[in-house]
Amino acid sequence: MVKWLLPEASTREIAYSTAYGLIRDGKVKSVEIRGTTLEGELIAPQAVDGAKAGEKADEKAGEKAEKAEKIDRFHTTLPERDDTLLPLLHEHVPEIHVSSAERSGLAAALVGLLPWLLILGAWWWISRRAQRTMLAGGGPLGGFLSRGRRFENTKATTTFGDVAGLAAAKRDLQEVVAFLKEPERFEKLGGKIPRGVLLVGPPGTGKTLLARAIAGEASVPFFSISGSEFIEMFVGVGAARVRELFESAKKAAPSIVFIDEIDAVGRVRGSGLGGGHDEREQTLNQLLSEMDGFDQRDLVVVVAATNRPDVLDPALLRPGRFDRRVVVDLPELAARRAILGVHVRKKPLAADVELDELASATPGFSGADLANLVNEAALHATRRSADAIGREDLSAAYDKIVLGDPREGRLTPDEKRRVAIHEAGHAVVAWAVPEAEPLRRISILPRGLSLGATEQTAAEDRHLTTRAELDAKLAVLLGGYASEAGVLGQLSTGSERDLHQATDLASHMVAHYGMSDVLGPVYYEHQEAHAFLGHRIATESGPSDATVHVIEEQARRLLGEARDRAAAIIEHHRDVLERLIERLVERETIERSELAAILGSRPVRPVPPAAPRLLGEAMA
Repeated sequence: MVKWLLPEASTREIAYSTAYGLIRDGKVKSVEIRGTTLEGELIAPQAVDGAKAGEKADEKAGEKAEKAEKIDRFHTTLPERDDTLLPLLHEHVPEIHVSSAERSGLAAALVGLLPWLLILGAWWWISRRAQRTMLAGGGPLGGFLSRGRRFENTKATTTFGDVAGLAAAKRDLQEVVAFLKEPERFEKLGGKIPRGVLLVGPPGTGKTLLARAIAGEASVPFFSISGSEFIEMFVGVGAARVRELFESAKKAAPSIVFIDEIDAVGRVRGSGLGGGHDEREQTLNQLLSEMDGFDQRDLVVVVAATNRPDVLDPALLRPGRFDRRVVVDLPELAARRAILGVHVRKKPLAADVELDELASATPGFSGADLANLVNEAALHATRRSADAIGREDLSAAYDKIVLGDPREGRLTPDEKRRVAIHEAGHAVVAWAVPEAEPLRRISILPRGLSLGATEQTAAEDRHLTTRAELDAKLAVLLGGYASEAGVLGQLSTGSERDLHQATDLASHMVAHYGMSDVLGPVYYEHQEAHAFLGHRIATESGPSDATVHVIEEQARRLLGEARDRAAAIIEHHRDVLERLIERLVERETIERSELAAILGSRPVRPVPPAAPRLLGEAMA
């Protein structure tokens, strides 16, 4: 006996009109109404021809939209309202089932609460991670505690050989590096490793460069961070960063921690007007605790850099925290020559470049200034399409740094002559006074903020200045003022900067240097800006009004004497002054060699200073 296996009938969605017809013809065995859906079971499989509502017909022309197939179950979507359907079902369908399509109360409540649960969960997660990050240092919010950058000796390329000059500073730091490498060699004689080394010096002198050299020389982990990175608006974050940094350093000991610009976090406590309990002071307290809490066996050295040692808290500077202070001062002549050699090492130089002459012409330049000078010279040589850096490029770079860029506007003939008279007055006084620095160049080309310039260069590096040299500087500063008054008979606004510098110098001579017989050898904090206003108000009273009046009178006396001295020199050497004025108007810039030819040799007997006048007449 052979049994034929018929294909199994399927269930599908059909059009409402088709379902209505099946019900009307009595071919439906049972139906179930669930919301807007009607499901039905047929008495026998039926071949249904017709697509469901919304179904697209076949794109091929001539073909039917849907091939007929046999089904035994179907479902369709009910219209919003059909009053004939329910009576039809009662008449032709034996079984009718109705169920609700709405969710249970619990399910509906869960669905409604789900958004709020998600919001509360996200808030809890963020708060927990933020708390963990602030207190422990880390977490998915990453970077909030900003760990100090760690450098291994294989990644650092700067060494002490790349640091020109600074012999004393390198010697002290090399000893620290040697202590970390071979502590047993120093411990034989009972030596202890310095807890901290403070690099002190003006900006641009190479403090950070020395720290990079330590990283390159030491075969130990090196952690670097800036003082400003400890400070945050959230209380406790800075202290947590300090703890995290020193914990990492102690785990990697022997190691070095470098804190750049430590004055950002180590300022004097109690320096504000409204109390001292703030984030900065909490951070400083934690730093003090960490530096003093080292185990004697922890080989961790803190190297810090600052150009404001006067604002640091005394507790930070005491022995046991910063045991060694290394002064990184402005380079002297030999050091400037060595620094220039480092910066021109990979740059082509023309044959007319003399680095020794350039080093002697740049007193007071820091290492960063010298690097900038060489770079500006290279840019100038590039602009003129030269193959090498020449003397012209270095001179242009020097003028750009010291005087500024040339102005676009030009002087009128009258202004040009007045500026020439002013600058020639400076030059003649500097030439006639033996204690004044030698002249280097005079220019009446407007550059930067000045309309002209008289440049002087010290014959050698000086560390002290005598009273005679300060008097000579005052006379030179007022030489342009006296020249305008003597030649033209009236003054202009061109002396403003000269008067500002001269007044400041005279006030220092009287109030700071003890160069007044009236006040004597006393130091007065006169017209000085204090770093912390609140600290000054609480601890200092300053000089009395009567003392300030005497300081101002004595400064006026010095300025009056300097003006009279400059005026006497101008009058005595009027022919030299006129010759220099004419050449300046013609050439606009006069270099040292030509100045010597115009001015001649210095007078053997300088003009004696004018007799001192009464204070009331000094600056009339």
